[in-house]
Amino acid sequence: MFKKRIERVINQMKTRKISQLLISDPKSIWYLCGVDVEPGERMFLLLLKENGQQVLFMNRLFPLPDTDLEIVWYTDTDQYVKLVSDRLLETSLGVDKDLPARFLLPILEAHPQISCCLGSICVDETRAVKDEQEIACMRENSLINDEVMRRAVAYITEGMSEKEVAAYIETQFKELGCQSLSFPVICSFGANGADPHHMPDDTRLKETDSIVIDIGGCKDHYCSDMTRTYFYNQISDKQKEVYDLVVKANEAAEAIIRPGVLLCDIDAAARNIIQTGGYGEYFTHRLGHFIGQSDHEYGDVSSINVNAVKPGMIFSIEPGIYLTNEFGVRIEDLVLVTEDGCEVLNRVDKHSNLIVHK
Repeated sequence: MFKKRIERVINQMKTRKISQLLISDPKSIWYLCGVDVEPGERMFLLLLKENGQQVLFMNRLFPLPDTDLEIVWYTDTDQYVKLVSDRLLETSLGVDKDLPARFLLPILEAHPQISCCLGSICVDETRAVKDEQEIACMRENSLINDEVMRRAVAYITEGMSEKEVAAYIETQFKELGCQSLSFPVICSFGANGADPHHMPDDTRLKETDSIVIDIGGCKDHYCSDMTRTYFYNQISDKQKEVYDLVVKANEAAEAIIRPGVLLCDIDAAARNIIQTGGYGEYFTHRLGHFIGQSDHEYGDVSSINVNAVKPGMIFSIEPGIYLTNEFGVRIEDLVLVTEDGCEVLNRVDKHSNLIVHK
């Protein structure tokens, strides 16, 4: 598994004429060699060379699983940046977008002849196309997310605060085996739903309120993400109009997803429906983001992304309409691009929008 991933990254390096690549993102290092470390302020680097050589620079503070990698150990008192510099070639060097300047600048000072470029795209584009093991994990995690959403809907009653609902949701993810949340729970009642990233507060649920729930759990390194919008006991004509428009936009975008379709055209499929419906100015964000080990990974579904969809990509489709001082509606699914279309990973019904608890 790791060997195939590294081969894919090295092929990307060769295409971009990058002979060596320094990777500092811990998630990318785990993805490529299975070493799981959160280094904090300490240097943690994987050096890949186009000839296949792999060198891991690691502080002795951290334990290491069995690995065939060449390990360069260091302590806090060693000249650890020099250890990296001594192993670099005087050729093109790709660097990770997250590589701290305190490590990068001394390396470049030691090698003024090196041609340096942003090389993390070699890993980013590899991670964007999931392998079978990743796909299986993300399918499972989306099913867990579905179950948490169903439990949340059954739990919510009038008078509860957003914070209470968010706390309940967090406990359900833990109960179902998630190690953490993909991101802090978003639970927004009424006018708070007009803020796409509203954080739960003491607002209490009342009759006719909209309820926006955006949740995800992280299990075995991979994230889930989904949004559903509900209305408590009653729904007004305007709320129904907006809700139906957002669902239509969501389903129209998902209907055209297949290999070769441009990501900007997927965005347009949803955006044009909301624009035609008279709410274009209230759809204030891109249609979606890529997802994997992080909730938001490299790549998005937006009006400026002209890249074509490939099998194995997983990203969100989440149109929304946000009416300040009134309510908001967002419907979000994760989709897996297949050989001839897409698989929607979330199964929670998008057409049932009432929570009726008397």
